[in-house]
Amino acid sequence: MITYLIRRLVYSVPILFGVNIITFALFFLVNSPDQMARKQLGEHRVTMDAVEKWKTERGYNVPLLWNSTSTGTGRVRDTVFYATSARLFSFNFGQSDSGRDIGYDIRERMGPSLAIAIPALIIQILLATTLALFVSVLRGSRLDRWTTTVCVGLMSVSSLFFIMAGQYVMAKLLRLVPISGYADGWAMAKFVLLPVIVQVLASLGANVRWYRTVFLEENAKDYVRTARAKGLSDATVMLRHVLRNALLPLLTNIVVILPGLFLGSLITESFFAIPGLGSYTIEAIQNQDFAAVRAMVFLGSLLYIVGLILTDISYAWADPRIRLGKA
Repeated sequence: MITYLIRRLVYSVPILFGVNIITFALFFLVNSPDQMARKQLGEHRVTMDAVEKWKTERGYNVPLLWNSTSTGTGRVRDTVFYATSARLFSFNFGQSDSGRDIGYDIRERMGPSLAIAIPALIIQILLATTLALFVSVLRGSRLDRWTTTVCVGLMSVSSLFFIMAGQYVMAKLLRLVPISGYADGWAMAKFVLLPVIVQVLASLGANVRWYRTVFLEENAKDYVRTARAKGLSDATVMLRHVLRNALLPLLTNIVVILPGLFLGSLITESFFAIPGLGSYTIEAIQNQDFAAVRAMVFLGSLLYIVGLILTDISYAWADPRIRLGKA
């Protein structure tokens, strides 16, 4: 297992390097350092001296990928790509194009994102698993058909509808929560309640249908029929046998979305004015802040790779055959 994890970590380096190259190329295909400088300084009445000064302060006064005026390794090192991307691997995010410390912004905005994502994830898992277990036992019943219909309906509705409907009903009509905003301390609860509900509803339909399918596949296997033939109750069979053997696909679904815990939800945080990493990424894209966008893309890629590695570790924990090398 240790050798496998080391190999996966080594493989992640070229993946992260490739993601950086693609992000760099896509950004500078539509922007030039001069356009970025004018965007930050103001579109009108900006002198060339001010543009050049801005580029020099942020390291954009050198060629993008290849410096033909340098010699040796300087042709690669004396470029915008090397200066901005190499330090990411040491988690030195540097400063944004607006002059703010990116690492400080990430640490400050991580809390609001986690305050929404962690409760939403826990509620999603518990609620979706419970509903899926319940309707899989009652397969073909009226309740099963209605639950499936409701799940398809939830999957067909955009998350924007849940956001606007929640703001109108819970904030405007019932006045239970604020429409938007954020506060520290215990006052945070009233601001994150509605975003958590929205995220749970937006993902509940897909999760219930997926978990139900997994449980039905396990229900059709021989060991389940044997357990029932021995006189075990449906509750015992589902909780002690089906749920345990269905952990592998469930863990795949859960662990892979772990990066969302850190990066936050782009749409939800923007609509509810939550100062999290999701809204931070949106603001960086709107302001054409390449340094901040690059840092967030790198962080998202890294967390996705970590999520896949955690998935493999959880497989070994859940299935002894994998842990012992027999599967």
